[in-house]
Amino acid sequence: MDFALSDEQTAIFDMAKAFGDEFIAPNALQWEKDENIPKDLWPRLAELGFGGLYVSEESGGSGLSRLDATLVFEALSMACPSVAAFLSIHNMCAAMIDKNGSAALKAKYLEKAMSMETFFSYCLTEPGSGSDAAALKTRAERTNEGFALTGTKAFISGGGYSDAYIVMARTGDAGPKGVSAVVVDDGADGLSFGGLEDKMGWRAQPTRQVQLDNCNIPAENLLGDEGKGFTYAMQGLNGGRLNISACSLGAAQSALDKTLAYMAERQAFGKSIDQFQALQFRLADMEIELQASRAFLRQAAWKLDTGAPDAVQHCAMAKKFVTEAGSRVVDGCLQLHGGYGYLADYGIEKLARDLRVHQILEGTNEIMRVIVARQMIAS
Repeated sequence: MDFALSDEQTAIFDMAKAFGDEFIAPNALQWEKDENIPKDLWPRLAELGFGGLYVSEESGGSGLSRLDATLVFEALSMACPSVAAFLSIHNMCAAMIDKNGSAALKAKYLEKAMSMETFFSYCLTEPGSGSDAAALKTRAERTNEGFALTGTKAFISGGGYSDAYIVMARTGDAGPKGVSAVVVDDGADGLSFGGLEDKMGWRAQPTRQVQLDNCNIPAENLLGDEGKGFTYAMQGLNGGRLNISACSLGAAQSALDKTLAYMAERQAFGKSIDQFQALQFRLADMEIELQASRAFLRQAAWKLDTGAPDAVQHCAMAKKFVTEAGSRVVDGCLQLHGGYGYLADYGIEKLARDLRVHQILEGTNEIMRVIVARQMIAS
């Protein structure tokens, strides 16, 4: 069994890391204050092929494996996990269009999604349906021209910011088989947004409710087959769980790197604080957690890429393990910075806030345990 990355995979990581170091990291604290990511960042990322990570090469995309993609998100999150996670959402949408969209829908949206001229948001969660996503209430009624959508989507990253939205809406009866997926363009009649959410973390990502009030869209904006929307929505979740784990891993690694540098310079009782054995133990524990997380994440990604029968279980386990380990490591790094870790200028407290939501989205870590336990019992 070879655990080493290939030369190509190393190049992917290094390319993403270099971009993050140059274009994201120097701006991350300011973007958080602005509660906005400048849109001119996305075409720069698209030039690296990061606007269509999972889009097939036949369609002009990068065609990366899930393992390859985790390297991108780990590297970018070393600069800012909020930006990296936002990119993951867009790529989930682009992949849904490439895999399930009609030729007309692909012609309309896919090229602009890959160039990131059109930035996408994903609209599944509603005020009354989070973990029980199939209970969504938003409806899409047939009209002569297409569909009229009515409902509310909650916690939407990019709400009021993105250029287009993939919306899961009910076209049939209750349950997952009554859900379809449609594309709604920004500026569509009947589309509006709630106020900017005042969040603990991920503040650079503008987050709002998405309101649909008799919002009319053309029939050609149906994504794939009617009644298959929930299936399409779930297709990307295993990969999304890997991506958010990679975001936790990259951010925690960045925090540990900063902590090592800080401790080498910080003097106490006549020597640098990295010379105190008790603190060395803490550094070692954090390194062990990150190495274990990295191995677990990459194994889960490999299983998803190879279609292993236990891939879903491993994605759930990795998501639970890595996101919690990442938060523990960042919290430990904050403690080792002392009072300076509590100050915004050092960037550690931002990571602590950004990573907290990783245990909630892409399926809560409680739901991850349910997935694992059910698979254990069934087998």
